[in-house]
Amino acid sequence: MIPLSFPSPPPEWAAYHLGPLTVRAYSLWILVGIFVALWLTTRRWVERGGRADVVGDVSLWAIPFGIVGGRLYHVITTPGPYFGEGGDPIQVLKIWEGGLGIWGAVALGSLGAYIGCRRHGVALSVFMDAAAPGILVAQAIGRMGNYFNQELFGRPTDLPWAVRIDPAFRPDGFEQFATFHPTFLYETIWNLAGVALIVYLDRRLDLRGGRVFWLYVMVYVSGRLWIEMLRIDTAVQVAGLRINVWVSIGVLVLGIVMFVMWGRRQAGRMGLPRDQLAAAHQDVATIG
Repeated sequence: MIPLSFPSPPPEWAAYHLGPLTVRAYSLWILVGIFVALWLTTRRWVERGGRADVVGDVSLWAIPFGIVGGRLYHVITTPGPYFGEGGDPIQVLKIWEGGLGIWGAVALGSLGAYIGCRRHGVALSVFMDAAAPGILVAQAIGRMGNYFNQELFGRPTDLPWAVRIDPAFRPDGFEQFATFHPTFLYETIWNLAGVALIVYLDRRLDLRGGRVFWLYVMVYVSGRLWIEMLRIDTAVQVAGLRINVWVSIGVLVLGIVMFVMWGRRQAGRMGLPRDQLAAAHQDVATIG
């Protein structure tokens, strides 16, 4: 249970030991996020005329790919704890202790989703439109695992909502500080607000053809950009900025470009004769 007192104290537990089995809070939050995402994606997919079983089958490809991609991105952009001085390469395998990069997760997860969609003969763009809000919900829920791991927090602060971090988890150079920005909480709130915005705009503007997914990208990245500027965990620096800041900028530009391009494509479809337009909108049965 997350305490409601402020500044928020460190979590009372990060893992339960049940004989030889260790149940970690981080893993539980990730699993809860995945299940909620699957539920929401299935609901949206069925509303669009798809079969519910397709979501489960596609997820069998997307989720493992996403986990591997997320871990690879984290290790590549934060190699110190694994391959730096005093690092331990074996730690690369310990995903349950934290360390999943969203960029790698989305990239390889999308590849897995493509494979699953292709096997069912459905368009990746349509599936990703249905899945986008669920992905953002999963990210929001999964971020709370960082609280229990006491990781990925921000700069020191004495704001009322600051989080207390145990000395053992404070980065080098920040040992004298006790309370920090709860950037994982900021991202959770931003993501949930983003879900509401995406669902509202999708219903209001009838977004389709990949635009919901690229709207998700823009919403998430715009929040990640300023949140990343607050974080103090170890990360590769490029030109004085964390590499994830540069990646956020690049992905935000890509998201804007793709959203506009898909919007123009959809506008072109709206100019088709009625019979051709109906065929064009049968993306659920077409590989895209």
